[in-house]
Amino acid sequence: MSMFIGEALVGEGNEIAHIDLLIGSKEGPVGVAFANALARQSAGHNNLLAVLTPNLAVKPATVMVTKVTIKGMKQAVQMFGPAQAAVAKAVADSVADNVIPAKDAENLVIVCGVFIHPAAADDKKIYDFNYQATKDAISAAMKGKPTVQEVIAGKDKAHHPFRGF
Repeated sequence: MSMFIGEALVGEGNEIAHIDLLIGSKEGPVGVAFANALARQSAGHNNLLAVLTPNLAVKPATVMVTKVTIKGMKQAVQMFGPAQAAVAKAVADSVADNVIPAKDAENLVIVCGVFIHPAAADDKKIYDFNYQATKDAISAAMKGKPTVQEVIAGKDKAHHPFRGF
């Protein structure tokens, strides 16, 4: 498999975390997306490497992509602070827990879409929700979840929390 795809929604309120991610080989389409995400920055969409602390980037190398336009320093600090710390820790823990095999960590990359609501205020919730959502999305991706059978079985009972009606 050249690409694993994961998604997870965790939390509530303005600190809710919604993670979309791709995991794949550096030489494949995810590697291309990873390089483009770092090379093609734009105002309000400042993508960044997930680091546990400066000078300690996680493996697989992970680029965090903003899913909303960052419109001020408060939101930027939340992305570069609690959200980055959460994503990095979730990636490192996923390798430590063998959800992502350590033997593959150097050859894989992750592109991780992160949502930070402009009105989010609680950094602890931003961290907690993004940590869990990233762990859940990685687990789903590596396990191929949901399966086609799960999607078909759940499609008529599903209720999207933000569909507006």
